[in-house]
Parts: sequence; C-alpha cells; structure tokens
Amino acid sequence: MIFAIMKTFLLPHLICPACLPKECQLVHSIKAEKDGDIITGNLTCTRCKCNFPIRDGIAYLLQHPDGGPSGGQWRYEESDTIDRYLWSHFADLAGDQENAEANKAWASCLATQTISAVDAGCSVGRVTFEMAARGGWAVGCDLSFNFIKMARRLARDRHLIFSLPLEGNLRESFRIQLPDAWPTDKLEFVVADALKMPFARNTFQQIASLNLLDRVSYPLAHLFEMNRIANLKSSSFLFADPFSWSTTAAPEELWLGGTMTGPYKGRGLENVRSLLEGKGNILTPPWKITRTGAVSWKMRSHCNHCELIKSPFLIAER
Repeated sequence: MIFAIMKTFLLPHLICPACLPKECQLVHSIKAEKDGDIITGNLTCTRCKCNFPIRDGIAYLLQHPDGGPSGGQWRYEESDTIDRYLWSHFADLAGDQENAEANKAWASCLATQTISAVDAGCSVGRVTFEMAARGGWAVGCDLSFNFIKMARRLARDRHLIFSLPLEGNLRESFRIQLPDAWPTDKLEFVVADALKMPFARNTFQQIASLNLLDRVSYPLAHLFEMNRIANLKSSSFLFADPFSWSTTAAPEELWLGGTMTGPYKGRGLENVRSLLEGKGNILTPPWKITRTGAVSWKMRSHCNHCELIKSPFLIAER
C-alpha cells in the first residue's frame, strides 16, 4: 500500500485559523504514521481546543473543519474541472505546449532562492512545485479538497494520467511526468482558507496569490492575510488577477476595483499596488513594486476550444 503522508516540517509553522487574529499554536496527536510523517491524526488548538483532522495525510485547516464546500466552490470538486486545471498547470509536462509560455512566465516571476514559500489558492499546484524547485520548503493551500488531493498525489507518484474531451464524446489522455530536478521532500499541500491562513506571521520569504483575489468573499482580508504571513524583510510577493469581479464571489462594496465610486474605485491592479505601497497603513511595513506585467493563460474545454484569460501581475518586495 502507498500511503499519503503529511510531512512534519510544516508543523512548527501552523496556527489555529479559528482563533485569528490571535495566533495560537496547534499541537498534534498521531494515530498513524510512516517514517516519522503523519498519515492520520489531529491538530488541536492550545486555546480554543478546536480539532483539525489529518485524513489520509491531508490536513484540514479550515475555521470549520467539518464543513463542506458551499456556493460556487462545489464546481472545483468536480472531475471535469480538475482535469481542466491539470491541463492548464501541467500539460506542457505531457507534451502539449499550448499553455507552456504562460507556465514559464509564472515561474520567471518567482524569487530564485527562498527558505520558505506559500502559494495561496494553489489549485492543483504548479506554482507550488516551481517554488519547491528553488530551494527551501513550499506549501500550497486551497479550499478544494480534490485540488489538494490531486496535487499531493502528483507529488507522491511524480506522474499522473488525466483526460479531456477531444471532440464530442472522444477523449484525449495526458500523462504528466515531473522533471527530475523538482524535489518533493520539502513540499506540502493543505486544505485552508485564503482569508484565514493557518500560518504564523512572518513565516514566508516568498508568497504568491495568483488569480484568486476576485474569487474570495473579502478581497482586502486576503491581502491582509498574505501580508501577515510574509517576512518583514527579504520577502517577495507575486500577485496576479484577471479582476473578473462578480457579486457571486463578493458584494460590490468589497471589491478592490471595478467600480466608479467608493474607496477602491477604478482599476484593481492600481488599487492593489497602492495598498501594498502603504495606502491607509493597512498593509505594513509597505512593499516596493519591482515589476509589473501581464500573463495570458488558457483553460481548455476540448482540443479546438480554449478560454484565454489575461492576468495583470506585480511583484512586490521588502
């Protein structure tokens, strides 16, 4: 039997998401382990005593760990959606170069060497893998259990087969093979909420939030959380978003752009930039924007139909 295990290097950096903004340590109890890593067990808050389960090696670090997906989150658990994201993230490793330039562009935006890195809203994990390949350790987090399950399966087996429609009822199979240079021993994926990150402040040297801000229910809270967990010095933030604002995700008054009135009227990237640079002293200490641009990436429906998305990005450092 091949076990999925939670790597213990992450344990010292975890805090209780239910107690935020207080940062309370989690203690672990192990029911089953392999080679010192956890297969099943619990993480318990030292303050509120809330239990966060580890099942089949996956830590569920949500404010309400027994709750299921709600609203539009259900679609990220469906197999067709997972396969589309696997294609977008990894098809170039299976010989399909349709989205290869986008993946190269995201990788080129990452810091070259890091001690610790986090990818918020990691989906099936391409950027997390790229982070781990640059040294140190990396963790990806997402609300979707099946995204996390698939990313961890790929990290464990180093290969994966999936399929997408070719035309009509015909399907095309893809076999992902991770490059030999990509390590997985210091790589982990957890189920977590980008609005209540279960990590202690000042933990990460490299942080990334890609194509997530317009999908969360409180965009400013997400930026606040990313700022909280980043190192005060010598840290880098890769931020990108298509700014496809929708009231399905968040009420208009909470958008950070796309409106004609309010404190964040105008364009989203300009508002995010101002916040990072210190507007309102919400995100402190301030960041310095070192690079801006845009990456166009694709999501495939079938071999003759891809959705093209353009995501403006910025890189901030401090």
